Amino acid sequence: MKFEVKTINDLKKVIECVKNSNKKIIILSGTLGSGKTTFVKEFVKELNNNSVVTSPTFSIQNIYDGVYHYDLYNKGVDEFLSLGMLEELQKDGYHFIEWGEDLEDILNQFGFEYLKIVFDLRGDKRIIECQNY
Repeated sequence: MKFEVKTINDLKKVIECVKNSNKKIIILSGTLGSGKTTFVKEFVKELNNNSVVTSPTFSIQNIYDGVYHYDLYNKGVDEFLSLGMLEELQKDGYHFIEWGEDLEDILNQFGFEYLKIVFDLRGDKRIIECQNY
């Protein structure tokens, strides 16, 4: 499913895609500044969660009351695995993984189902695609 997103409000369509997929692990793929963290912020808001959402670039994981937010940009998959984060994915809640493309083979190998969301910047809009739906 592809969505054209021009405003924050347009992200609601993508949020519904996540909820309707019944998948709790979501890989967020896209370039720097493409809207991955903004999407997580809006998702958390949609759950009526008032947590302050920030990118976990340096901490690798932030938790917002049942929403787990990971960022593998700086640390990478090896550190993610060495910290035991694969086990975290078994916890109840939504798990959003920014820069998690290199984790896909491992998720498949261990039988984790996941949704992949690809963010593509195109001028004043984004094309966001839900894959593995």
